Amino acid sequence: MFYCGLKRSLMIGAIIFLGCLSVMGQRADSCRWKIRSGIGVDARSSYVFSSFLDDIMSDMVNMEHARYTRVSTSLHLKFGFTFSEESSLARSFPPSWQGIGTGLNFLGNPRGIGNPVSVYLFQGGPIWRLTDRLSVFYEWNFGASFGWRPCNPERAASNLITGSRVNAYINLGAGLRWRLDKHFDLTAGLDLTHFSNGNTSFPNPGVNMAGVRIGVSRSFGREEPARQSELDTIAGKKKPGYDVTLYGAWRRRVYRGGETPVLLNGKFGVCGIGFSPMWRVSETFRAGFSADFQWDESTDLKRNHISGSTSDDIRFQHPSFLRQVCAGLSGRAELVMPIFSVNVGMGYNIIGPEETRATYQLANLKVRVGGGFFLNIGYQLLNFHKQNNLMLGAGYSFR
Repeated sequence: MFYCGLKRSLMIGAIIFLGCLSVMGQRADSCRWKIRSGIGVDARSSYVFSSFLDDIMSDMVNMEHARYTRVSTSLHLKFGFTFSEESSLARSFPPSWQGIGTGLNFLGNPRGIGNPVSVYLFQGGPIWRLTDRLSVFYEWNFGASFGWRPCNPERAASNLITGSRVNAYINLGAGLRWRLDKHFDLTAGLDLTHFSNGNTSFPNPGVNMAGVRIGVSRSFGREEPARQSELDTIAGKKKPGYDVTLYGAWRRRVYRGGETPVLLNGKFGVCGIGFSPMWRVSETFRAGFSADFQWDESTDLKRNHISGSTSDDIRFQHPSFLRQVCAGLSGRAELVMPIFSVNVGMGYNIIGPEETRATYQLANLKVRVGGGFFLNIGYQLLNFHKQNNLMLGAGYSFR
């Protein structure tokens, strides 16, 4: 049961997220969370700068007839909302918009790669107001993309960048937002996009893109946003809060203990816990550190390789639990906005198997569901480039 498919898990996660937002909406009267809705469309064009290959692909896939794309375009439809000035959240946070969106991506090779459809949560807001009508904005998207054609090494023009039909979708954009009138806004800017399956399937070099975006949105019943000077403050709150996060995931592993890399059969479990003291620097920013512990079933295999077993029938003794646990310390920074928080960190594994003794980087999206509880979806890298594992779980914030 632990190794259920990525597609099923992401779909369940999306249902949970939408359910949480629905519950929040039902509580709007009792919490006085008055909202204003809107709808928008985006067109984006990007340059694909992924190498598409890692150091094992050339040994496993016939590259002669494979075809790639370097230009990607996408069309997006988004439904969102903002909080009215009468709500308590509008008085405690800078103006923001958030909601759910979907996008159709064209990667130039529909037979080999597919035209994946993305479904995602998004949130954005003004960074700097240049005039009453013009501002610099940011926006992030986080979700899943469906409809990829998995790698088939036997087929020409095959997809060599992902081994799964469903992949994570991450996008970060910034630019200018121009208020045309009471209802319509025009946006234009730059963005970065990443597609990956988090090492749950092979291959997984991922897709990285950078490009431009232009969009228009229509707001219903919009008001003037609250000014920064009117926001509530938390001056004098020096005591930290404490976050405890539990997560699990699954991954594939390439064994590199011999002359030739070997893709191991099956999937391996990953689980972890983090304990994070965090200080509120402002209403929208927290900073602190975290003690991180992770167990990875696919680590410490080199020392447990059974002598004489070859790549055709490679075998290992099962390492003990403690020999597959790593522990590290990381610095954390967190952007706190209504409903969502984006937490990023960088640390070093002090204890653990040899292959885990490295710097690690992580990014987490927290979805607040009330009472201090939050859902967590995250991703971890080693040494800034090696894709390690997903972090799917939940947590609780004390204080």
